[in-house]
Amino acid sequence: MSFHIIDQTIKKEWTDYNDHMNMAYYVLVFDQTWEVILEKFKMGEKSAKDTQRSTMVVETRTTYDGEVKEGDEVEIVLTFFDHDKKRLHFKMEMIEKSSKKLSATIEMLSLYIDLSKRKVTEFEDEKIKIMDDFINENKNEFNSDNLTIIGKLKK
Repeated sequence: MSFHIIDQTIKKEWTDYNDHMNMAYYVLVFDQTWEVILEKFKMGEKSAKDTQRSTMVVETRTTYDGEVKEGDEVEIVLTFFDHDKKRLHFKMEMIEKSSKKLSATIEMLSLYIDLSKRKVTEFEDEKIKIMDDFINENKNEFNSDNLTIIGKLKK
């Protein structure tokens, strides 16, 4: 159960002397992937520049479940998403495409920030509607099993 976000090919510069993707680049790939969803929610780079509102990650949990190497293709999927008035809680998985094996997961909690004040703020009604519509359209694809940051939203 998941929502497909992007496919990615592992680059040489992401690999290390162990001939597999270095742990830091898993987080990079997940972060770049999450930007696709933030754009959908009107909270990505353009919004940050235009409105001075953005998100900042405050907690993560990453698992490294299987090696990926240079040239491997992976699929990044969203397996869980929810929010409250100020927070985003989500989990993504990286699946190695040829074997269909889980390579890594990341679970994150982000806060919505007013960049002009550098303070947490509430989502605008428009953004809440976009996120709620997304959840309603995709809730059958989400799975709340094995979440570790659960309970941090204030509903």
